[in-house]
Amino acid sequence: MIIEVEGLKKHFGSVEALRGVDFSVAEGQVLGLLGPNGAGKTTAVRILTTLIPPSGGRATVCGYDVAHDAAAVRRVIGLAGQATAISPDLTGLENLEMAGRLYHLGKALSRKRADELMVRFDLADAAGRQAKTYSGGMLRRLDLAASLISRPRVLFLDEPTTGLDPRSRVGMWGVIRELVQNGTTLLLTTQYMEEADELADDIVVIDHGVVIARGTSEELKDRIGGDVVEFSVDDRSVTHEAVQAVSAAGEAPATVDADTGRVQVRAGGRGSQVLVDVVRALDGAGMATSGLALRRPSLDDVFMSLTGHAAEQGGSGAPGRRRRGRAGRGDAKAAVGPRPQGAASTDGTVRTGRPAPEQVGER
Repeated sequence: MIIEVEGLKKHFGSVEALRGVDFSVAEGQVLGLLGPNGAGKTTAVRILTTLIPPSGGRATVCGYDVAHDAAAVRRVIGLAGQATAISPDLTGLENLEMAGRLYHLGKALSRKRADELMVRFDLADAAGRQAKTYSGGMLRRLDLAASLISRPRVLFLDEPTTGLDPRSRVGMWGVIRELVQNGTTLLLTTQYMEEADELADDIVVIDHGVVIARGTSEELKDRIGGDVVEFSVDDRSVTHEAVQAVSAAGEAPATVDADTGRVQVRAGGRGSQVLVDVVRALDGAGMATSGLALRRPSLDDVFMSLTGHAAEQGGSGAPGRRRRGRAGRGDAKAAVGPRPQGAASTDGTVRTGRPAPEQVGER
């Protein structure tokens, strides 16, 4: 396994961010990590990328222990966090060259790989422009390109498409698929359930610092049990009465998402019949509804079933933040904290937030 995590723990004072996490990721696979804000995903990724030390347990990347062989780990990984590690006053090409020099690739090799990556990520025409003139989608692609300058065996992506428009998001999905096809092992966190469905081979769901479920997307959906009838009550004040009215129609008591007000009835293999029964029950109770539909369970349903609420569409932070994600065919769990943007320190060195081989990395 390329990534192996056993009994991983992390404490921040009295707060237990991770309480004995176990997972692994096979080479060339994509693992997605799902979990609500504060689940521990970001903490796990920061440990795996040597940014913070674990409080207990063991984790290895490419056979190197993240606590005892941090420098070796940094030589084989790339990290693209939520906040881009791009210097806005440098050109796109200069940002990539700087990343290469931080990995001690030398001037010529850094320039060669920077040129290649600008073409690969469709940024060649903007290579000479300052990064502050780039669109959000271009900055995301540039940041991902910078994380690949050293040709890492393992890449950690923290919500790589957050804030992108739908077209740019689909384009980024294509880039990520290409990386996987070329043999890169990926650990991905995301706040978009459809992204997890598209990209992940395996998914690990984490909540309150522990793994509560794992499997492929279809395996997790099958745990819900067949089709789902879903609707909203026009008058939210009588949602509880609507739930009571339709609960007998399904395979299990109906549930309601407190945030969206959507009522769900698990239909199992009797989708059409349960839909009819729900309609009759609602008519009999005189309930006005909207959006009544029969559908296959989604990862959102899985998330709500496991954690008790829908996955958040936002949120950021350090320990104590949650999101969602899914990855590839290997058991693993992940979370990444935002990286500081590139900035010059008082001694004149440049800090990009990337765990370069000779950087201390822990903070």
